[in-house]
Amino acid sequence: MCFHGELCYEQNISHHHRSNILRSQAEAGGVLAHLAANLRRLRVAAGLSQEELARLSGLSRRMVNGVEAGSINISLANLDHVAAALKVAFVDLVQPPQQPHGSLRVLMWQSASQASQAVLLGAAPASRQVELWSWTLAPGERYDAQADPAGFSEMLYVLEGELQLVLAAGTRTLVTGDFFVFSSAQAYAYVNAGASTLRFTRNVAS
Repeated sequence: MCFHGELCYEQNISHHHRSNILRSQAEAGGVLAHLAANLRRLRVAAGLSQEELARLSGLSRRMVNGVEAGSINISLANLDHVAAALKVAFVDLVQPPQQPHGSLRVLMWQSASQASQAVLLGAAPASRQVELWSWTLAPGERYDAQADPAGFSEMLYVLEGELQLVLAAGTRTLVTGDFFVFSSAQAYAYVNAGASTLRFTRNVAS
């Protein structure tokens, strides 16, 4: 058992979910369509071919082509790499048309059970950008994230429940009222090993 504030090893969780955005355009409520159109527009504006963007972002050309066509899913971390390659903010890739950065409320990820989700609430300028997210994880569910580009960090604040944050150094347990700041330029995971729903806010700064 992990005590409050103590590092411990990861526990086995039965429901394991990848860090892709929503699995279909219907589930995403249009976010995949917005992403496809925004990516194509921003890539052309940057004067890059799909092959050049793939090389700069570390993705395959097939991935870039599929995302622009709205037919291939992509992880949130890979979207960060695409944004960095295009020299734009993450939110520029996913925002609906004419929607201001400060008031987005875009559903970006949902578990297979639909009981866990991540909502991008808004973003503000920083050295590049700060994003505000609202997260919900149902009991027994987990979200795995790939490493963000260098210089990214996250600020977490637990509103309800118990969050296990899995890092390379071990697992840090955060309970209601706890907060934690860490570099997200590493693989990490959010886990709800408890019996009640977990809710927390997440700020991403770059």
